[in-house]
Parts: sequence; structure tokens; C-alpha cells
Amino acid sequence: MPDPTDDLVVDQRIRIPAADLSERFTTSGGPGGQHANRSSTKVELSVDLTSCGGLSAVERQRLIARLGPRIVVHAAEERSQTRNRSLARRRLAAVLRNALVVRRNRRPTTPTAASVDRRISAKRRRSAVKDGRRRPAPDD
Repeated sequence: MPDPTDDLVVDQRIRIPAADLSERFTTSGGPGGQHANRSSTKVELSVDLTSCGGLSAVERQRLIARLGPRIVVHAAEERSQTRNRSLARRRLAAVLRNALVVRRNRRPTTPTAASVDRRISAKRRRSAVKDGRRRPAPDD
């Protein structure tokens, strides 16, 4: 289990310093009796991207554009604060990793010549059907 004083490793290149991470502990809520009511096992892990070290300017801008200036991750599934803390750190790393992926721009496909021909011939057929419904023009 990672030590909470360790930096958050997002990928091979990116490490968020532990000083930039903010942890808050509260009671989880829900069923569980006295343990759930008295133990602060829920973890709220947050990072302020505007002042966060370990990111290049381009990465910081990409993260802020996609996620906003502050990211908050909650973990309350486990009974142990240590396990919830580890889970929250993994979730935050995954959120950052997914947001850093450079998405390729979609290049619209051009219709094939055959599909254009099919569309035009279908329009002509439909037009002929509608023309057949018209009253015949008076022949003068």
C-alpha cells in the first residue's frame, strides 16, 4: 500500500507531489453501527491543478480544460481508512491519466461514389412516384 506521504504516481513521467494533495477524513455514513458512526474512514482526496507541481504547462492546461481547476475524489467503500486512502489515490491517478490522453480529431468520411449514386437514384424514384400523383397538365 502506498504511503500517504508519497507522491502520487500518475504514469511514468508524471508525479503529483504529496504536498499538493489534500486529504480529508469523515465518517462514511450508512449502515454499520458504532464503527461507522465513530470512525472517520471516508477519504476525500483533492488536488488544485492551478498550483500543482509535477505537470508541464501543456498538461496542466489540458487537465484544467477537461476537469476544471480542482479535482475531488471520494472513497468510502472499505471499512479501513488506509484502504480507502489507497483507493482514493488510485482513483485520482486514473482520472488524471484518462484526462491526459490526447484524443485524435475525427476526420469525416467522404461518401463513396456508389453510395452517392444510390442516394440520387432513390431521390429520382421518389420524385417519379410523387410526379405520378399530380393532375395531368391540360394539353392546349
